Parts: sequence; C-alpha cells; structure tokens
Amino acid sequence: MSSSTQFLCPLPLPLPSNITVSSLQTKQPTSQKQSPQLITSVATTAITTILPSPKPESESRSAASWIEALRSQTRSNHFFEAIYSYIQMSMAGVEPNNFAFPTVLKAATGIQDLICGKRIYTAALKLGYTSSSVTVANTLLNMYGKCGDVGDVFKVFKRMPQKDQVSWNSMIAALCHFEEWELALKGFRTMQSERLDPSSFTLVSVALACSNLSKREGLRLGKQVHGYSLRVDDWKPFTKNALMAMYAQLGRVDDSKAIFELFGDRDIVSWNTIISSFSQSGRFYEALTLLHLMILEGIKPDGVTIASVLPACSHLELLDVGKETHAFALRNDELIGNSFVGSALVDMYCNCKLVESGRRVFDGILERRLGLWNAMIAGYAQHDFNEKALMLFMEMVHVSGLLPNTTTMASVLPACVDCEAFSDKAGMHGYVVKLGFGTDRYVQNALMDMYSRMGKIEVSKYIFDRMETRDVVSWNTIITAHVICGCHENALMLLNEMQRVEEKNHDYGNERNMPYKPNAITVMTILPGCAALAALAKGKEIHAYAIRNAFASDVAVGSALVDMYSKCGCLNLSRRVFDGMPIRNVITWNVIIMAYGMHGKGEETLELFKSMVAEGLKAILTPQVVAPYCCTQMPTAARTSCSCPTASYYALTASCANQAILTAPIASCAASIATKPNEPY
Repeated sequence: MSSSTQFLCPLPLPLPSNITVSSLQTKQPTSQKQSPQLITSVATTAITTILPSPKPESESRSAASWIEALRSQTRSNHFFEAIYSYIQMSMAGVEPNNFAFPTVLKAATGIQDLICGKRIYTAALKLGYTSSSVTVANTLLNMYGKCGDVGDVFKVFKRMPQKDQVSWNSMIAALCHFEEWELALKGFRTMQSERLDPSSFTLVSVALACSNLSKREGLRLGKQVHGYSLRVDDWKPFTKNALMAMYAQLGRVDDSKAIFELFGDRDIVSWNTIISSFSQSGRFYEALTLLHLMILEGIKPDGVTIASVLPACSHLELLDVGKETHAFALRNDELIGNSFVGSALVDMYCNCKLVESGRRVFDGILERRLGLWNAMIAGYAQHDFNEKALMLFMEMVHVSGLLPNTTTMASVLPACVDCEAFSDKAGMHGYVVKLGFGTDRYVQNALMDMYSRMGKIEVSKYIFDRMETRDVVSWNTIITAHVICGCHENALMLLNEMQRVEEKNHDYGNERNMPYKPNAITVMTILPGCAALAALAKGKEIHAYAIRNAFASDVAVGSALVDMYSKCGCLNLSRRVFDGMPIRNVITWNVIIMAYGMHGKGEETLELFKSMVAEGLKAILTPQVVAPYCCTQMPTAARTSCSCPTASYYALTASCANQAILTAPIASCAASIATKPNEPY
C-alpha cells in the first residue's frame, strides 16, 4: 500500500507614532499561557479555596465508596472535586487501586493539568499498576495524548506490556490529535496485523486521517475504510458522521449527502456535518434548504449550526436571512455568547457591507477569542478601513495580549500596504518571520500581494519561487503581481507554466508540482494583460476556455472580456459579450460606456449611459469623464447645448477642443470611408 506524501470602541485616532513593528510581541505573555507550575498552583488554589479543606474522616469509608464518589464526580465533569476526593482518600489512608487511578487520571486530563497527571502517574508507578493494569496504562496514554506531546505518547505505548483494542484506539487518536496522519494509518495497519479488530472509535480516527491526506490518496484509502464499515455492518451514528465529514473534506459532497440520506437516526451532529459540508463547498442554497428541513424535523439548531449557516447568508448576501439567524441567537443566551457564532455574525455583516453592524456584534461579546478578532480585522481590511484594521490589530496584541495566527497576518498585511499612516510596511515581513509564519502558504500569498502593490515584483517572485507548497491562490497572486507591475508578457508565461507543471514531475503527492486549473479569478486577472499587449488571439483563447468552464457568465469575467475586446479594437465583439451577460453590475456598464467613448461612438455612449441610469445603477464614470469622448463626435449645435457642471466646464471645453484639433486632419479620410459598405471585422 503506497504511502501518501505526505466593549472597546474603535479608536478614532491615527496610528500612534510610538507603535512600530518592533514593538509587537512575538511571544505569548504569561497571563495568557501559564506555565505548568502555574497551572498546578491554579488547580491547587481552586481545590483549597472553592472546596473545603480536607478533614480526617471520623468514620472509616470503604475503598469502594471512595471509588464510586470519584467515578460520579468525573462522569459529571466535576474534575476538581474528583481530584479533591482523591486527596481526601489518600489522607484517609485508603490506597488507590486500578479502579481509582483511571478515574482520577481522566479528571487530570479534563482540566488539562499535565503536572497533576504526572504526579498521579508516579503514585500508580510506585504501586505497580502501570504494568499490571492495562486500564491504567490506557488512561495514561489518553492523558499524554491530550495533554503531552507525541514523544510521551510513544514512550508510554512502547512500555505497555499488554495492548488491547482500547490501547490502539488511544494511540491512533493521539496521533490524529498531533496531526501525524500517516503514522495514524500505519498504526491502524499494525493493529490489524496483530489480529485486533477495529472498533467504531478506530474507524472515526482513521476516517479523520484519510480526510487530511492528498485528495487522490485520501479517497482511495477512505473508500476502503467505508467498505470495511459496510462489511462489519457498523452503522453507528458517529461512524457515519465521520465518513460524511471525510468525503466532504475530500471534495465529494454528493457522496457525503448519499450517506446522510441512507440512515434515519440523524442527530444534531449529523445535520451539522452535512450543512457545514455544503456551506464549505460553496453550495449555499442547499445548506440553507437543509437547515429548513432540520427545523421541520424538530431538531433545534446549536452554535455549530448557526456558525455553519451564516457563511451561506454572507456569500449570498441574504441580509434578511442573516438577521433572522442573528435574532434566533439573541433569543438563546447560550448561542449569543458563543465566540464561533459571534465570528460568523461579524463576517456575515461585513460581507453584506454593514461593517459597523459587525463591529457592534464584536463589541457585544465579552469573551473574545482569536477567531472573533480575525473576523473583525478581516472585515475592516476587505472594505478598505485599513487604519481601523491596524488599530484593532494593535489593540489585540497590546491590550488583549493575544498572539496573531496565520489568518490574522493574511488580513493585516494587505491593510499595511494601503494605510499611509503605517510606514514600516516591509518590517511586517520580519515580524511574520519572528512569529514562525514565514513558510505558511497563506501568509506567503499575502506577502507576495503586499510587495507587488509596493512595486517590488522581484521580492514577490523570490517568495513564490521558494514556496514549499503552492495552491491556485499562489499562482493567481503572482500572475496578478506581474499584471499590476506591467509585466504582461511574464504574466502570460506564468499562466502557461501554471498548467504545465505536471510535465516536470508526475508525483502528484508533491503539491508544489501539481498542475492547477485556472479559475475565474485567474481569467479575470490575466485578461487585462492581453488588453495591454493587444494580444487578441490569446484573449480569444482565454474567452473560449472561460466558455468551456462556465466562467463567461461570471460578472467579473464578463466585464474583463468586454474591456479586453474593446482595447484590442473589437468593439463589436465587446458589445456582443456585454449583450450576452446574464448579470451586469455598475462596473460592466462603465466598461462598455468607456469602450464606446474611446472608439468615438458619442451618441451610442450617451445612450448607454442613459440606459444604465434608467436601471438604477450609480455611475462610476460620470458625464464629465465621458464627455470629452462624446462631444467631439456630436454635431456643433448639440455640442453647444451640452450642459456640464460649472466646475468642470473649462476643462471639458479644452479637452473637446484638443479632440477636434486632433481629428481635423483625418476628416477627409473619414468622409471617404463613410462611402464604403461596412464589412465584418
């Protein structure tokens, strides 16, 4: 079997001059992430202050009663009380046994206290339970898997004299927790070689590992896992939920839906899995339909449901549906305080161009996690509130003491470029490196975009050439960088290279060498390059590609095509593309108006302008802009009656005069051409 390759308001002030990149912290302050010793002292303080002090038992209690108390407290997630009972039990002279140690180790795991867990482990080791009881060893393995590191997990597992199904399940789950996907699958194969049958818990972990492999290898192995679950008739809800999530993450949402429709005992996790699958795959209307069906079946949405549905409202700009969802969250106290729900609400309002509404949601959440900060910073940056984005970033780092992650930096870097008050733009690159994000693909994409907009195309190319892994966004970014800097020929060469990478290396497991299919963003980006070079033949090739891949109906691609054909001298083709567009926005109208103006079609230009205004669209190209093109092509009487605002009158008159002087020498040529019949281009 081949292995895969593996309530602070925004400050209305300019950026403080004393805040520079060098003043940003790159290490988490002690108030945010405590040392193990401090964690232990916190646990001890909680036990000694919240709970009563241990008292000698006036009446002797049996070991069984102590163990039952421990189990009851752990099952109820009262972990501090369980550890307190363990201390009392020891002080009463009752020796813990192989039933007490697993329970108290679970309590230590529940509070994520590794030091406490190690002390309990030492006591179990002295009494010989770590080698004689496989249950104690399994619980210890689980604790290190959730609180320790992968090295500790391997040490404990290796020292276990006996390994049962639970041991292997804990080991595989721990490897998945540390994102060692291939090792988890190797452990699964070794488990089978030792003739131990996988359980439902095993399959859940293995399905998770498969979903994080490359698409081809993940599907190949994931189908085998699915087949095995069918052979052993494992149709437990959590197994099916794991398989649904696996197929969705590997891009097979319809397979995920097929599993969902097969079983009837759907729980809230099943609904959340399928709704999030459709939402993350861009099938937003289907996600909203599933939410409606879920409510009809009497299942109440939880925080995960809301956080999965709001992106659909965001992308479809269904503000009314988003507000209804927000109202539902407000009626449920456990939802409105949820940081994930808050992040999704902020994102939804910002995408619907209501940034201040997003900020009000942000200010109303007291416990702000990093994801919430990221959503608000990204909202500001996407709508060109760059100074506010940087101010919020500074507040997050200096006031809240949170360290940024890769998502934060991918939003902050574009804001740095467009913010004039922030001068140390290149210094942000050093800050990113200090944080350890220098090789992160998303951050590298943002850095390439930043340097290209600063005019430093060579630095963008340097970053691109040294990327360990690239995705279609990386290629789109570097192509856009060359177009922005006027290197149009290089942009077209990169487009060809993007599709020919497979000839260099057929090992598709290596993401660096995978061929990438240009998407709508690629097409929209490269067409201005064709227009600048007047490369009509290449532009037609790209147009044909857009038609084959259903990109031509995209409003952004259509607008770029209209612009390309007009600048290549094909006004009739430009108009044909415009007339065939199912959706037109203000940019599309302005492009075609400018096209007719540049081609000297004055009357047609004004007619198009009137048609756009009649549709209720606000012009970007004002009459003052198109008038110089139009007025020279109109009769003198019409030109004299052309009313222009007083502030622009003299400038327009000068422009019209210049146009008239330039066109006078070719008047006789125009007269002779007018007598000839029109011929197709």
